[in-house]
Amino acid sequence: MISTSSQPDRSESAKRDIVAGGIVVAAILLFVGTGSNVMQAVVRTLIGIGGGPDRALAAALVLNVALILFGWRRYEDLNREIRERTEAEQRARYLADTDPLTGFLNRRALLATGQQQIVDAIADKRQVALFLLDLDHFKTVNDIHGHAAGDRVLQVAAERISTILPPNATKARLGGDEFVAMLAFEPAARANIDALAAELVTALDNSVTHDGQQIRIGASLGISLAEDASVTMETMVRQADIAMYHCKDEGRNRYCWFEAGMEMAVQVRNQIETGIREGMPRGEFVPHFEPQVDIASGRLVGFEMLMRWESPEYGMIPPERFIPVAEESGLIGELSLQVIRNAMEIAKRWDPSIMLAVNISPQQLKDPWFSQKLTKLLVEVGFTASQLEVEITESSLFENLPLVRSIVTSLKNQGVSLSLDDFGTGYSSLSHLRALPFDRIKIDRSFVAAMRGSPDAQAIVVAIVRLGESLAMPITAEGVEDEATAIELTRLGCAKGQGWYFGRAASAADTERLLADRGLLRTPMVPPTSPDTGSDADGAEQLRKTA
Repeated sequence: MISTSSQPDRSESAKRDIVAGGIVVAAILLFVGTGSNVMQAVVRTLIGIGGGPDRALAAALVLNVALILFGWRRYEDLNREIRERTEAEQRARYLADTDPLTGFLNRRALLATGQQQIVDAIADKRQVALFLLDLDHFKTVNDIHGHAAGDRVLQVAAERISTILPPNATKARLGGDEFVAMLAFEPAARANIDALAAELVTALDNSVTHDGQQIRIGASLGISLAEDASVTMETMVRQADIAMYHCKDEGRNRYCWFEAGMEMAVQVRNQIETGIREGMPRGEFVPHFEPQVDIASGRLVGFEMLMRWESPEYGMIPPERFIPVAEESGLIGELSLQVIRNAMEIAKRWDPSIMLAVNISPQQLKDPWFSQKLTKLLVEVGFTASQLEVEITESSLFENLPLVRSIVTSLKNQGVSLSLDDFGTGYSSLSHLRALPFDRIKIDRSFVAAMRGSPDAQAIVVAIVRLGESLAMPITAEGVEDEATAIELTRLGCAKGQGWYFGRAASAADTERLLADRGLLRTPMVPPTSPDTGSDADGAEQLRKTA
């Protein structure tokens, strides 16, 4: 619209400029023709030998001067208009190509200019490295500290990137918290690229100061390589993006070069995500239940719900295969509540003395409405809040303790029990016990499994049990896999345990049979209508022997 409407304006302006130019040229010619006669008459009059200039010629001379002045003014206006138009076009081009927050190129400009850079570098017998850098935990910065803090973090990140990279590097911000840098290098100097990548990761691991607060982010960096001119910018960006996400899977705050095998991993991940989206409405995700017992007496006291995926295409899929994908894709909240609802419907038939423990993803603890969602679920299902225990992993408390405190306090007020899971593997354990109203501590299975062969692991288990005693907080040990470990935990005073020794996670049907054998069902067991999958008869038999 703008270019269409401005075209007639420019044409009219050009016509006016031509007319004005013609008038000025004519005025100059007339001035040359009349000016000398008028001036001669003026001179004769001054020396007393003439009667003065002809009035018509004098008037023509004045008109010529006026026209020349008009032409000069128009010439100055035209120059100013050209300068302003040029500056406006340069400004528009800058805004179209530049990210206003960081001053880097934007995605469109990068893709438009990057291909020629690849061609030029290959022609000079050099290679091109493309860095794709993503700030870790940036969304949390916006959620906790606000968007002004997020903008400040992005600006500081851009400054650090500019300081480290050589002046000839092309720098761009793709959007959000993703940055790209391209630089050509000699094939023998690949070690220099590694050094730059490591330096970038280190620099971005340093905290950013905003309003007196220290904000720590970190970065994951993927690198792709162009060794010939046939490589496209789209391919380089995609490969670097794949490598960057591989870094995140490996633990973040590091850099990785793209390798062909990574692309296959991305395809598998995408298949899993698609399967989750399609499987949720079909009810393919089901709860399994791992027994929890009183170690001293062998009495069954509860079950921890563990999610399983009964895929019609791939069979039974364990949670470690699909839970990380569900968390990355933002599906974990809906998926978790769906399976928890299913577990509550099943557990309503259990004896009131049998607790149902459910794990909460760290992503769910970033949702300010999580407590209300779970409370609504309790009401809709009609499940007793006091029979529910919510397990929260210690590492999930690190990012936003005030929000977590609000969530767990709300759940506590509803009568839900709270357990601190994987204790000893997170951050500031004692401060969490002071800040949050937990009812129970769960010792991480890694310490329990290693305690018989490692004095250090046993010392940690003893310390946690003693800590629980001093805080009047019961202890549950995970990963109890043999009788010797169970005996040792009993000697130490650990109240509750779970693990393969007491029974593996079993399907709802097997769990109900186990409870029915012990007379721990409120209602008679309904025979299963589908073939049983995922049960562990040996584990259930072992549980019977310990009773």
